[in-house]
Amino acid sequence: MGSKHQHLHVAFFPFMAHGHMIPTLDLAKLFAARNVKTTIITTPLNVPTFTKAIEKRNKTKTGPIINLEIFTLPAQEAGLPEGCENIKQAMALGLLPSLFKAGGMLREQLERFLETNKPNCLVADMFFPWATESARKFNIPRIVFHGMGFLPLCAKEIERVYKPFKTVSSDDETVVLPLLPHEVKLTRLQVQKEEWGDDDNEVNRRWRRVKESEVESYGVIVNSFYELEPEYADFFRKELGRRAWHVGPVSLCNRATEDKAERGKQAVVNEQECLKWLNSKKRASVVYICFGSIAHYPAAQLHEIAKALEGSRQNFIWVVGNGDHGKGEGWLPRGFEQRTEGQGMIIRGWAPQVLILEHEAVGAFVTHCGWNSTLEGISAGVPMVTWPFFAEQFYNEKLVTQILKIGVQVGAKKWSRMPSIEDVISQDAIEKALTEIMGEKGEEMRNRAKQLKKLAWKAVEDGGSSYNDLTALIDELRDYQA
Repeated sequence: MGSKHQHLHVAFFPFMAHGHMIPTLDLAKLFAARNVKTTIITTPLNVPTFTKAIEKRNKTKTGPIINLEIFTLPAQEAGLPEGCENIKQAMALGLLPSLFKAGGMLREQLERFLETNKPNCLVADMFFPWATESARKFNIPRIVFHGMGFLPLCAKEIERVYKPFKTVSSDDETVVLPLLPHEVKLTRLQVQKEEWGDDDNEVNRRWRRVKESEVESYGVIVNSFYELEPEYADFFRKELGRRAWHVGPVSLCNRATEDKAERGKQAVVNEQECLKWLNSKKRASVVYICFGSIAHYPAAQLHEIAKALEGSRQNFIWVVGNGDHGKGEGWLPRGFEQRTEGQGMIIRGWAPQVLILEHEAVGAFVTHCGWNSTLEGISAGVPMVTWPFFAEQFYNEKLVTQILKIGVQVGAKKWSRMPSIEDVISQDAIEKALTEIMGEKGEEMRNRAKQLKKLAWKAVEDGGSSYNDLTALIDELRDYQA
């Protein structure tokens, strides 16, 4: 792109959640690779998410460096205990509203930064809806980053405008969302109540502000690629009238093994040990199970997963978050690890997910359908067992299983940030899904997934759809500042 972009400065302001911060870091890398000066704004305890990758990138790559700007999170003023600066901690303590309140209290620091540094663009997280107004004060275009794909962006707007769930007689009655390009069916149980109800509560008001700030903003950056969901990219831009640029999958900016292994957090397992274990397995013979950085399942659910893995006799890598299972190992059936020695590997903590998914031994991915994980599975050409539980994950399940036809549903029926004992999916249901995805039907899905993988990688290469959309956005921002 040459020197014509060298004076452009884009600031990124992600919400304090790994699922938001990690793709934002990848976004910053993409802009920096085009000779754009970039700054990432975060809070002190979230700095480690960025530092190692930024230091490595700044040492090894030419062009402008990626900068970090540290804002002080007013945790105690917002009702958070000291040391609580991200969504996983806040959810575990039942203090999510306090984290959102603390985020809103960053406004004054953001405006001081914008006034002093005068970036040419602010890419601010959806959970900072007030950032549109703050940026406007200084004639700076604010672009929204939601961290989700086009289908849920379209579906959520249709729900907001038409409120199709208000007229149903029960929570488990199926509703077809109107006007969308495909027949997307959901029940009221699978949608966050505050998004379809009219109650004047804080959550509902927050979602209204998110949507209003999106409409008033300069546009939306979407971590997706056109070939994955073309009808929804067109619907979002043409039918809903939103300005949007698809620039993903952003995770594909990480090409070196070290970058993939250390993405987000330091993995608790040595990547070489992990790869050595995978190298000992046949092609497409391993099931990878991971429910993201926030999921917190009860011990009874983990027990059912363990029994299903043992009963299915599939090779597996199972990532269990440190906070998932409480104290002790009572969540595992007695003798499970001894009986599955050689068959499986349990990773307790952060795993090098992209590295694992890209290994040829991995044949399926059991996922919560978070958008980052979904895209990483698609980019690796791996079919999925879908197990959504909150956020926009039930929409992503529809994309994977019904539209792309590269996944099998495990049978999750209820939207919940913290699944309870009543929501436990049985061993039989899990085992059935594993058998299907690793069998003949799974091979057909695997072939479709491999084709999507090719399209994903082509999209981010020079001349690809995402590459060109990023070029168009950078050109537009350069013209805006001129």
